[in-house]
Amino acid sequence: MSVAINESSNHSKVKTTESFSIFSISVKKIAAVALLQLSVIAVTGYFTYQYYVEPALLSHAIDEKSEHLVNQQTQVDTLKIQTTAQLSLLAQRMGILTARMNRIDALGERLAKSADYSEFNFAQLPAVGGPEQYSGIEQSSELSALLSQMDILLLHIDSQQDQLNLLETVMLNHEIHDDSLIAGRPINRGWLSSLYGMRNDPFNGKLTMHKGVDFAGKDGDDVMATGAGVVTWSGRRYGYGLLVEVDHGAGLKTRYAHAKELKVNVGDVVSKGEVIALMGNTGRSTGAHVHYEVLKKDKQINPRKYIYR
Repeated sequence: MSVAINESSNHSKVKTTESFSIFSISVKKIAAVALLQLSVIAVTGYFTYQYYVEPALLSHAIDEKSEHLVNQQTQVDTLKIQTTAQLSLLAQRMGILTARMNRIDALGERLAKSADYSEFNFAQLPAVGGPEQYSGIEQSSELSALLSQMDILLLHIDSQQDQLNLLETVMLNHEIHDDSLIAGRPINRGWLSSLYGMRNDPFNGKLTMHKGVDFAGKDGDDVMATGAGVVTWSGRRYGYGLLVEVDHGAGLKTRYAHAKELKVNVGDVVSKGEVIALMGNTGRSTGAHVHYEVLKKDKQINPRKYIYR
């Protein structure tokens, strides 16, 4: 009986050993199969990435680059069209400026000829110079030519403007000089009733010096300035009655006496031929007239040469 139990125990052990061996073999087979499947999947994934995914990504990147290049080309074309349009507009404006500059030149030439100033030459550009300064900016030939033409035109305009300003100043000074130049009679209508020099005084009959000339006329007639200037006296003065005195500069003054009414005040700027008073009989006078004096450095001089100038 003991032998039978031992045999049975040994048989069980053998069976258990065989079962474990079979299980081990099955596990190994399963692991080998799984490993093989993983290898197949890895290889398949690699080849799929190499031959399908990576080319697709590369193609997408190429497409994006191509689209970007197309956009850039479109922007360049648009910029080129805009630049061409702007250059056309600049050329048009350049033509307008040139036409206006030609008119300014023609005007300047006429003014210079009428004023007889040969030094104002509007037909030539001014003489300029200086070392060349390199800007370092590259420009197209068309743009460079246009900008160069504009620079020359601007320089010409600046020069002509300076010459016109100077010519205007010279002519204005001549006009002021001509306007302030004492000349003519202080009345429109009337006659010369008393000359400059020695005469019998109309009130006492004594021989006295008459330091002006008298122009007789109608009461209330206009009395006019014989030159432009500044009023330095406007009011009553002993012997003169109502008097206007005008300073013409350069030490010259004129006086207009015996007025009925004064039309200007001290400090007023009067022009040549402007009415400054009305003829009257105020002061030391025997009738309606204007006593006219010319003073040089505050001393009365003979106004004859100014009257007949």
